[in-house]
Amino acid sequence: MEILRLKDVGVEAAARSAAATLRQGGVVLYPTDTLYGLGADAISDAAVAKVYKIKKRDEQKPIHCIVADQAAAEKYAVFEDLPLVLARFLWPGALTLILKKKEGIETGVARGLRTIGIRIPDNSFCTAFAKEFGGPITTTSANITGMPCERSVEKILAQLGDTAKDIDLIIDAGNPPAGGAERLPSTVVDVSGTEAVVLREGAIKDDDIWRALRFEP
Repeated sequence: MEILRLKDVGVEAAARSAAATLRQGGVVLYPTDTLYGLGADAISDAAVAKVYKIKKRDEQKPIHCIVADQAAAEKYAVFEDLPLVLARFLWPGALTLILKKKEGIETGVARGLRTIGIRIPDNSFCTAFAKEFGGPITTTSANITGMPCERSVEKILAQLGDTAKDIDLIIDAGNPPAGGAERLPSTVVDVSGTEAVVLREGAIKDDDIWRALRFEP
């Protein structure tokens, strides 16, 4: 396990190292604009399986992904009126959209599902990481499923215990990763149907979702 301190190596060098780790099928513990996440190649069955193992997560519970920008998101998901409106007003940011997946996307986080969860974080490292990798990256909180999300690398590793050995690279951005004392996970909104359904309220409040949708053409 290698540890890179973001303030020492810089965003671009850290992103290159993280992307190289993913290309080799590895897993990266990395900072986002919300919490620390576990990153792997989101369309690789083997890499996604490693993330499930580290978190001790039920494989029936989906894991979402990040991409660098809207154009990248549209390679993997179908964007109709509702998701386009929310993306326009709330991306980049702490909003995960559950979208209908594109035909032919059948592996990794999309395996066995008709949908895919995608987010564009408001975070310079995440943007550089996703651009450098060139594909979707898993973004699931770095914790054992059902346990609290810790905000420092040291506490995360302590909680993960033996499963932490499957992490290949750590990008340490301090505690908490994005500044501020209280960080919430992303808000998750299902827009794969005809109506928006908030599945989890997080950093973006319900009122912000409905306010954005009022601007729908």
